[in-house]
Amino acid sequence: MTDLQHLSRYENDHHLKDGEVSTGTTILALPCKGGVVVCADSRTSTGTYVANRVSDKLVQLSEYIYCCRSGSAADTQALTDYVHYFLNQWSLETGREPTVKTAAHLMRRLIYQNKDALQAGVIVAGWDEVHGGSVYTITLGGSCLQLPFATGGSGSIFIQGLLDSEYKPDMDPAAARALAKKACSHAMCRDGSSGGVIRTVLLNKDGANRDYTAGVDLPFGPSAVW
Repeated sequence: MTDLQHLSRYENDHHLKDGEVSTGTTILALPCKGGVVVCADSRTSTGTYVANRVSDKLVQLSEYIYCCRSGSAADTQALTDYVHYFLNQWSLETGREPTVKTAAHLMRRLIYQNKDALQAGVIVAGWDEVHGGSVYTITLGGSCLQLPFATGGSGSIFIQGLLDSEYKPDMDPAAARALAKKACSHAMCRDGSSGGVIRTVLLNKDGANRDYTAGVDLPFGPSAVW
C-alpha cells in the first residue's frame, strides 16, 4: 500500500472529507489577573503528513475575543469567519463590544445546529467589561461550558495534570503566559499531531498582545531530556 493510500485510509477512518486536513493540535486558555491568555501550537496534519507547520490557530473574533481552533481546519475556519461577521454586525447595530459569553453561545449554536456535518472543537476566550477575563469551551457535539481554564486538541491529555498542579486563579499575566508556553511545549514533545511554533495572545482591557516562540526556543523539548 502506498503512502497516499495509507493517508486516504486514515482520513476515511477519522471521518474526514476528501482532501480535508485536521488540526490535530494543542490549544489552551488561562484566565489571569485582568484578562486571559490563549495559546496554541502551529501544526496542521493530514494523518501522519504535516500539511502546514506554521498555521495560526488563534483567530480574532472581535477586538477583545479570540478563538482557539481544533478539529477540521476547513470547518473551524468557516465557523470563525461566520462568528467574526455576526459579532461585527452586532457591534455596529448596538455600538457596544460583544461579551465573551455572546461570542461563545453564537459559536455553540452554529456547531450544535450542524453537529452532524462539522468536526470542530473550539475554545472561545477573551475580556469584556461585564465579566472580565473568561473562558468557554465548545465541544464537538455543541456543548458550551464556562471553565476556570480550558485545554483542547490531541495534545491536551498530556498536560492536564501539569495545569491542575501549577495553574492558580489571578496569576500575573507574565506568569500565565509562561505557564501556557511550558504546557504547550510539553504537549508538543509528547503528541505527534502537535508541533511547530507556539503562539500566545494576552487579552485584557488594553486589547490583544501577541507573542511568538520559535521552535528552537521552546521551554521544553523538542525531545525529552532525561
